[in-house]
Parts: sequence; C-alpha cells; structure tokens
Amino acid sequence: PPPPPPMPSMPMMPSAADASQAAFPGAPGAAASTSSSNTKNSKKKRFVRTAGGQVWEDPSLAEWDPNDFRIFCGDLGNEVNDDVLTRAFSKYGSFQKAKVVRDHRSNKSKGYGFVSFKDPQDFVRALHEMNGKYVGNRPIKLRRSNWKEREITSVKK
Repeated sequence: PPPPPPMPSMPMMPSAADASQAAFPGAPGAAASTSSSNTKNSKKKRFVRTAGGQVWEDPSLAEWDPNDFRIFCGDLGNEVNDDVLTRAFSKYGSFQKAKVVRDHRSNKSKGYGFVSFKDPQDFVRALHEMNGKYVGNRPIKLRRSNWKEREITSVKK
C-alpha cells in the first residue's frame, strides 16, 4: 500500500510555560527578561486612584497616553465592544484609543467606556457631535472624563 498523505501543518499552540510567562512575567518559571525596563534605576509609574472612599492602584491607566483628552462614554449596550467604539470615533483624525470597561469575572460590559484623542479640537467636536448618537442599540451619553482629577500620588494606609 502507498504511504499515507502528509498531514497539513498545524499552527503551533503556545506552551503552558509561554502562557504563564505572558500572563505573569515575574512568576517563577518565566524566562528572565534582558530588557532595560527591568533595571533597578527605571521606575514604573504607579497610578493610585481614589473613589467612593476607597484607595487602590490601577495598572490599566498605564495603557493610556498621559497627555490625552479623554471622553467618558456612558449607557453602552452589552453588544458594544472596543471595535464598535473604535469604528464610531475613528472618523476624528487624532483618535487614539477606545476601551469598553468589562467585568473581570463574567467579561460582560459594565455599560461604559472611554475614548481618547490627541487633539483638543477633535475632543470637543466628538463630544458635541457624538453625544446622543446611537452606538450599538442605544444612544450614548458623553462626558469629559475626570480621571486626572481622581489620581493621587500615594496610597494612604
């Protein structure tokens, strides 16, 4: 009988060690990093927040440009994700990023998100033009984000 035909190549799945290194870079078993960001001299900026009488550190703020102009987008439906929000606001030239806030456990939308702009004129135009427009199944409510006002410098114990 003739030999069996060759198997089509399968994409390589990351190993458990690769996955743990990506999820937990400093975890035991993760490969040592040689980048200069791991030196003792460089300090990563900490984002300490306060709201509702609680104080916590928010590492998600490191993903955003610290000098951006940010809009709070409220009343988002569960069908709205980062891509839908990006498509709605990408017509503005200085659009940078859109993020829908999701529950960590269920991954369901919490009903709000943020959109970031580099240019203050685009920020104001988007705030006026997009307020009340339908994104997904609901009209969105836009407000100027107050994230800079809520940032504090250290955690009080």
